[in-house]
Order: sequence, then structure tokens, then C-alpha cells
Amino acid sequence: KKPFPDHLPRERVVIEAPATCACCGSDRIVKLGEDITDTLEVIPRQWKVIQTVREKFTCRDCEKISQAPAPFHATPRGWAGPNLLAMILFEKFGQHQPLNRQAERFAREGVELSLSTLADQVGACAVALKPVHELIRAHVLAAERLHGDDTTMPLLAKGGGGTVTARLWTYVRDDRPFAGGAPPAALFRFSRDREMAHPNGHLAGWTGVLQADAYGGYNDLYREDRAPAPVASALCWSHARRKFFELADIAGQIRKKRPAHEVSPIALEAVSRIDALFEIEREINGLFAEARLAARGEHSLPRVNALRDWLASERGKMSRHAPVAKAIDYMVRHDRWAAFTRFLGDGRICLSNNAAERSLRGVALGRKSWLFAGSERGGDRAAFMYTLIVTAKMNDIDPQAWLIDVLARLPETKVSSVPELLPWNWKPITAATRKAA
Repeated sequence: KKPFPDHLPRERVVIEAPATCACCGSDRIVKLGEDITDTLEVIPRQWKVIQTVREKFTCRDCEKISQAPAPFHATPRGWAGPNLLAMILFEKFGQHQPLNRQAERFAREGVELSLSTLADQVGACAVALKPVHELIRAHVLAAERLHGDDTTMPLLAKGGGGTVTARLWTYVRDDRPFAGGAPPAALFRFSRDREMAHPNGHLAGWTGVLQADAYGGYNDLYREDRAPAPVASALCWSHARRKFFELADIAGQIRKKRPAHEVSPIALEAVSRIDALFEIEREINGLFAEARLAARGEHSLPRVNALRDWLASERGKMSRHAPVAKAIDYMVRHDRWAAFTRFLGDGRICLSNNAAERSLRGVALGRKSWLFAGSERGGDRAAFMYTLIVTAKMNDIDPQAWLIDVLARLPETKVSSVPELLPWNWKPITAATRKAA
């Protein structure tokens, strides 16, 4: 067991010492030392009402009334403090606890807050936090290379009769693999369906390298006549490897009660060859783009060329209906192979799109808890809050602590000072700092 953190307060509970010797009964005993047993305990959450009193004074000469101005709330005409608001937001979007469950928990603790009241506060916080969200959005779209992906998000159908499959999109800026220096951030967007109009709108005016899967909805971004310029496609080798791995997974075939001979030796060899490329990438991760490019030219390029020749040779020997043939075709199609090998000419490009998939991991976990979005407005709010929380996590910041401080400071923060509240610039104001200010 790891020792308990030093920053936790310690409460000493001293057991009454014996007055006489346990052996002979003599009272001539002296203290020799002590043994300490540490037990971790938690103090139940406490609720309180803060009453801000503004005293009124009247002038004996002019009879005018003087009074200090009312303090700003985190939300307009708000009644909830920043700690409570941040807890509600993080529990819902960071810990996947729906508002109805939070309301039930609050009621058991003696505080009645209705579901609609909590939902109103989520909306009010989204409005209050919009300046910070806009700066994150601008930062993400200023990147020369983005990871893009999407996942399903059940949406309550109009009329309440079941759900429809909506989408949550993510665009991730992460320059750390090539020591780019720019802080990592994620931008989420919600849509009712998966039509290609959505990524076109999300990335309107943006140019650069988009790392994604082979979803056809991105194809308009790659068109030569796109304005202001076409987006360069870099496809994900993890997706390609996955198709071979499913055919080479012996343990998986056993779980599915399939005979061992259905395991494809060609798929097994393909997985081995692709794994060699990932091993090279692990060695150069975090180096500058120039060093990554040089290493790829020396080590990855020969392996990629050999893989292409071997796949083409094996493909010519099999039926187009063979499962492994479909996995090969996914990669070696002429319009895709150039996108799969773009990383060989650009040291900034990653071999996989795992950065985007990691940003969506919380959504995939949360679906089992909150089940569906209640409306399109709810989906938009979810995308808004995921942008803030995931970006904070990517910068190794506690999202709840950050939200508490940002909600408390935003009402009195000048527009020019809002960038100081971004996760990568944020420095929490301690009680001592606030007192000195």
C-alpha cells in the first residue's frame, strides 16, 4: 500500500495508556515509544448558505443612501456558488452522472434542487464560459495538423418515441509527439446525423493535415478545388492494423468458438509488419519533426515499401470475397495508400489517430450512464463542456478545480485577461494571493 499523501491533515487519537505493568502489576512504568496506525477517513460533504451582507448608510447632511455594490455571481442572477456549479458540471460531463441522479443525491443530503433547476444552471454556465470556449476553439483551428474522429450519441427522438443516432465530433490539436510546443486542446461538436456537411462546416476555412479514418464524410475536405485550399489526408495505421488483428486474434477466435484454422496467417504476418512500424514510432515520439522524418526515411520507408509489395503479391492470390482481402483493399487502394504513407514525408504526422480516440473515451464510457441526450440543445451543451473538460485533462489540470476558479473569476475579468484562464495558462489564486491583491 502506498503511504497516504503528506498534504492530508492528521488527527491524533491517543488510546489511554495502562497505569500498571501488564505482567507484574507494578505502577513504576515509563513511556518507551509509540506505534501509530494510519486510517484513511473522509468527512461527509457539507452544505452551507453564504449570506453576503451589504450594509446601508444614510447621510445626515444630504440624506443620500450609501451602500457597497452587489457582488457578481458566476451566472447572471445566480444563486449557486462556483464550487457548487463546478461540481454539477464535472459530475455530469466528467464523471458521467446525469442531473437526475445528482438531484436525488442532493435530496438525500437535505437539499432539494429540481432537475430543471440544475439544467438551467448548466445552460447558464455554458453562456458564462463561452469566452474561454471561444479561445480554445480558435487555438485548435489554428493548428497545421489535427486529429479528427466521431462517435455515436443517442438523441431522444422528437415526440419522445425512442432515440435516434446522433454524432459527437472531436478535433484534437496535439503537437507534443513532434515537440511542437503548442498546448494540446480538443474541440467537440454535436450533430443530429453523420452527413459530410458537418465536418465541412466544422473545418470551413481551415487548411492543413487531417489525421482521421477513411470515413467518406471527410472527402469534400480533400477536393482539389476546395477553397481556400484542400486538406491533406493522413490515414490511421491503427485502423488498418485492427482489421488484420481481428483475423489474427487467436484468443478472440476461441472466445467466439471458431476453429483455429480460421486464423489467417497472412493477417498475422501483416500485424507483425505493422507492429514493427509502431515500434519505430515509439522510439522517435517527442523528437523534433526533422529528427522524426530522418528516422522514418532510414527505418520506416524500407519496411513500408516491402509491406506494400507483399500485400499486393498476396492479394493477387486470393478471392475478392476473402475477409483478409477486404483488409488489404482497405489499405492498398490507390487513393488511400498515399494518405497512409503521408507520414513518411512529414515529421509532424503521427502513425495513428489515437489522440482523437482517447479524447472520445469518456463519451463512450458515459453513454452507459446517461443513455441519451434529451435534445439537440443538450447535445450542443455536452460538446461545449467536453471541450473544456477534455482540454483541461490534456494539460494535466484538475477540471473541477479549474472550473471553480474560472467561474469565480470570470465575472470580474477583463476581456484582455481571459487568455490567462485557459488551462495551459491558468495559475490558481490561493487565499494568500487573493488577500495580497
